Amino acid sequence: MTMSSPLISSRELIAARATRAIVALDATAKLPGEQTDPEKKLLETHLPGARRFDIELFSDPENPLPHMAPSAAGFARQAGRLGLTRDTEIVFYDQGNIASSCRAWWLARLFGHERVRILDGGLPAWRNAGGSVEAGVPAPVPEARYETRLNTRFLKGLGDMLALCAGGGETAILDARSRGRFDGTAPEPRPGLSSGHMPGAANLPFGELLTEERLFLPPDVLRQRFAKAGVHGNMPLVATCGSGMTAAAIVFGAEIAGLGPASLYDGSWAEWAAMPGAPIEKTNQA
Repeated sequence: MTMSSPLISSRELIAARATRAIVALDATAKLPGEQTDPEKKLLETHLPGARRFDIELFSDPENPLPHMAPSAAGFARQAGRLGLTRDTEIVFYDQGNIASSCRAWWLARLFGHERVRILDGGLPAWRNAGGSVEAGVPAPVPEARYETRLNTRFLKGLGDMLALCAGGGETAILDARSRGRFDGTAPEPRPGLSSGHMPGAANLPFGELLTEERLFLPPDVLRQRFAKAGVHGNMPLVATCGSGMTAAAIVFGAEIAGLGPASLYDGSWAEWAAMPGAPIEKTNQA
């Protein structure tokens, strides 16, 4: 069963949970510059019955790059520990940065889960809508057997990006980092990495897909934002960022907007800028 929309409002979720089993997964993770403690936040407040989707656990433990996608077996193992099966209806949410739940949604879609959505606006929107909350350690759940089906359209690697940057073509590359980091006028949060961007990339900071309340903009407005960044119609799109987190918001935004196939460069700038001789462009330089 494919969900009618990958986005669900708080009021819609409140009504839906009254009639059927929906698993809420708190996917909160820290973005650069954030001081939040995801585990502490979960213990303080979470949706009733929510389980913790720890993005670091759903990552490749052998890869030195930050939270790279795990193997299919690794994802299946962690999903099973959360009591999930391929038929589970999932709603991801986070404590408010939105990119965390987008990354979790992207991971689930990468491994073939279809019944998965994101709570628009996360926990703050849920509370504003009058949704009830709980505190404390989530109750344990029985382990389940999870079967993955890799959906390769969601993923790009370093080789793919080198080819795209060298050959141009019809695929758009959108970078979700701040304008300063993209232009090369602001430093990267990770030591030793130059700021700047990949050749041919355009900048669309992920916050520009959201309202001031951290809700996603309507589809028509999203299409305008993408068009301004050079993405039109069914043009293939690859999203990138610092470490594959906020890029997921671009992939998700493209899905809401009804645009062409969008994938994510998982290594993102953490991999690209660390590559010896990496082609790096800077703009707006004096």
